[in-house]
Formats: sequence, structure tokens, C-alpha cells
Amino acid sequence: MRYDTIAEIEIDGEGRLHVVPESHSFPHIYREGVEVHWDESRRSLYSPKPREWSYARWFSHILGTAEYQGCTLQVAPSTKWLNIDPGTKAELLQVTGSGA
Repeated sequence: MRYDTIAEIEIDGEGRLHVVPESHSFPHIYREGVEVHWDESRRSLYSPKPREWSYARWFSHILGTAEYQGCTLQVAPSTKWLNIDPGTKAELLQVTGSGA
């Protein structure tokens, strides 16, 4: 299993959750067929805008899908949080069990 730090977490203008790994890429993650996609230009894994699932559930799903592909993504103190309110950030950190 490989490990990579999450460089950035963002909710974009369309409401999609983006998770940017520091070094790993996932160009074929769409093959899993689980609504997690790779944006090559942003170098991010992303979810659709939440409908029934919360951002925390999508974050957990993104992390689990990356892990299924052999890479554990980890939040670090250096992770940048963009367009994420403090309540949502706290929920995302609960998913990882991290206080970063």
C-alpha cells in the first residue's frame, strides 16, 4: 500500500468535492464505476455535487476508492482547505480521525 498526503481539499463553484493528492494520480479511477472521477487539469479526485450523500460521506467514498486502487490518502497540517466552512471541515476531519 502506498501513502500520499492530501495537498488540498476544495468545494468548487459547482458544489463538487475535490481532493488533490500531493503526488499520486488516478487517471483510471473512473473504471471503478463509483462516481469518483479524476480531473487531470486540477490533479484532483472529485465527486458529483451531493444529492443524497453529505460531503463527509463523499470524502469517505473518495478516500476508500483511492485506497482500493492501492493508495491511502492522508490529511496533514499542510493540507489547504478551500471554500469549506468550519462545520464541513470538522465533519471531513472526523472521517479521517484526524485533528489536522
